[in-house]
Amino acid sequence: MMRTYSPKASEIKREWHVVDADGLVLGRMCTEVASILRGKHKPMFSMHMDTGDHVVIVNASKIVMTKGKADKELVHDYSGYPGGLRSQTYANLLSRKPEDAIRRTIRGMLPKGPLGRQMIKKLKVHAGPEHGHEAQAPKVLNIPHAKAR
Repeated sequence: MMRTYSPKASEIKREWHVVDADGLVLGRMCTEVASILRGKHKPMFSMHMDTGDHVVIVNASKIVMTKGKADKELVHDYSGYPGGLRSQTYANLLSRKPEDAIRRTIRGMLPKGPLGRQMIKKLKVHAGPEHGHEAQAPKVLNIPHAKAR
């Protein structure tokens, strides 16, 4: 009888990846990054465990959205109190806090609950080209089909 393989915590090898977001489309880049954070690119992927890698995104301020969606799509923040709903366009959020726009987009693509919160901690987003993770020797991750046409 064959048993189902479940990876042990000691078997999980985490790598570091760097994504240059300059000219990439927000949603297409975020789906690839969410997949890497979950570990779906590894043969040992398991839905109930965090087998993913670390991802560093640089040049977050240069990300684009297609077909004028930045001016149409709204981002909602709700405080939990009556009248506590604040809305703004993605264009406004990208101009003020591009890191938050990317982080909240990727967070929506991860599992909800403790597992998703553990995965989002492996994401580092920087608005400019510098990041402080050179010591981890990250690999450059190329996402060619996410380029804006």
